[in-house]
Amino acid sequence: MRCSPNEPSLLGRLGSPADLRRLPRERLPQLAAALRHHLNDCGANPAEATAPLATVELAIALHYCFRTPQDRLIWDGGQDTQAHQLLTGGRARVHAVRARSRSAAPLLRGDNKYDHFGVGHAGTAISAALGMANAAALRGESRRVVAVIGDRALAAGMAFEALNHAGSQDADLLVILNDSGESGGGGTDALSEHCARAFSGSLYGQLRAGGKRMLRQLPTMRELARRSEKHLKGMLLPGTLFEEIGFIYTGPLDGHDLKALVRALQSLQKQRGRQFLHILTNGRATRTRAPALVRSQRSSRASVTPRPAPMARGAGPEVLGRWLCDMAERDPRLVCVNAASAAGMSEFAARFAARYFDLATREQHAVTFAAGLATEGRRPVLAIGSSLLQRGYDQLVHDVALQRLPVLFALGDAGPGGGAGAAHQGSFDVSFLRCIPGLTLATPADENECRQLLYTAATLPGPAVVRLPGHTGGAVAKGAALQGWPAGRGEIRREGGGGLALLVFGAPLAAARQVAEHLDATLVNMRFVKPLDVALLQDLCARHEALVTIEENAVAGGAGSAVGEALAAQGLLVRLLHLGIPDHFVDYGTREARLAAAGLDAAGLTLSIERWSGAPRRRRHAALA
Repeated sequence: MRCSPNEPSLLGRLGSPADLRRLPRERLPQLAAALRHHLNDCGANPAEATAPLATVELAIALHYCFRTPQDRLIWDGGQDTQAHQLLTGGRARVHAVRARSRSAAPLLRGDNKYDHFGVGHAGTAISAALGMANAAALRGESRRVVAVIGDRALAAGMAFEALNHAGSQDADLLVILNDSGESGGGGTDALSEHCARAFSGSLYGQLRAGGKRMLRQLPTMRELARRSEKHLKGMLLPGTLFEEIGFIYTGPLDGHDLKALVRALQSLQKQRGRQFLHILTNGRATRTRAPALVRSQRSSRASVTPRPAPMARGAGPEVLGRWLCDMAERDPRLVCVNAASAAGMSEFAARFAARYFDLATREQHAVTFAAGLATEGRRPVLAIGSSLLQRGYDQLVHDVALQRLPVLFALGDAGPGGGAGAAHQGSFDVSFLRCIPGLTLATPADENECRQLLYTAATLPGPAVVRLPGHTGGAVAKGAALQGWPAGRGEIRREGGGGLALLVFGAPLAAARQVAEHLDATLVNMRFVKPLDVALLQDLCARHEALVTIEENAVAGGAGSAVGEALAAQGLLVRLLHLGIPDHFVDYGTREARLAAAGLDAAGLTLSIERWSGAPRRRRHAALA
């Protein structure tokens, strides 16, 4: 049914989930329609708009059935939380974040009393919820803890570690799998719903507990009963795996059927121990009303077509996609492993399907999987977000670098990119990568350099990382020549006469060019953090009184620190200033806003350098803004 004109006002009259719980149950579908209407009209990025709609009914049912905030709701994805945020008084913040970055408002611990754990990388909700459930048990507090996790996030190794641990804990924990069809098929029918009601009902729970007590003294009969129950549920339900590790499985349920959701959750709320609820949702269906789930409409698990990218994040992914296709034509050894950076991959996935592996949310596995490919003579290119590589750091050190394997890491979202919140800022990779022996780390300044440095890295005998630029510039035509450059070689872009040299690593080069012209400084495109161009550094020190390093990475331990260490090792004394990401987490906003906040736009760089050098401000910085 379509939203009636008075439905948005129903949402406006709800000040908290307590007001929601006072609504008659028959009004809940009307509230769901109002929420959908609101989410459609709040300025969501169309490519990101499906996930919030998939959890509208779930968010309503959870707050209707559980005593939030006393009961804890732990979510595993920023997009999935928007209906939850609207129901818990976060409407102003959702709109503010949308206006500033066209992205979802991140869920941060402490923002309001309903948010108990911040949403970061996927796969964390079950671990956090299990910790909270155990803490409640230690304090003797009666509360339920619910973890909501998506089907892609469940594939993360951390999620299965948490499930395995939970199986050995006597904790009251409900895990809800939001199966949106992104990574698998499925469906629902009358038999599944009947089984879900039966296995989630209090009668089933009582019979199960009573049967265990009765059969405790009869081991043979107890084992027979256990096997019979397992085989029955294994034939009827897809929950045998979760049953084997200690959960009572319920589902699958239609996640857009509010009546069924409320009935199941009210029953599960009364049950103790470890429960697992499997729901099927479809945010890609009709955006104005709850979609019906049809098995034939769900995507195949075997599909190699990459999922839609959440939003365009600079030039890097598109340059990477074009370069991959060109290189794959030239080198049959090249394969692509995609770990959470889908933008720009469609053409490669279609043309070279057998050489494309989509391993989103499985970052640790992706790194070692690429290492395995490299041991057998392949040239793997691992496309991965900068902040997501943090998860695979152990594998990078032990499985790739220690074995000197030629894996090329194409690092997306490096620097203070636009869109996502602090959890997805690529501000630390230079710091944690440059200490790894034998690894080459390149920082291209624009699209053309990105293409050439990818080619350079692909020809090296060991591991290499290329930070993809987060902005457009230096556009390169499809199929342009691949020539590469010597590893560890920088380039002077402008000779200055003021005794000052700006050493730029990567994307800030465009802004630094304006600063160099303003201050009559030498401009240097360093290109590589590791190996550093030590000969170039020696030449610059001989001809300049002061050096300024500029990078889109944390100042602590970054490229500037590498320059300082190299100068000290050579016994070279020169005034040195490091400019980069300050020592705090960068919040949401556009890329431009984040750069300005970090002082990495032209005006901010000029101000920092002039303050440091004591140069007079003869010209205003506003012209550089």
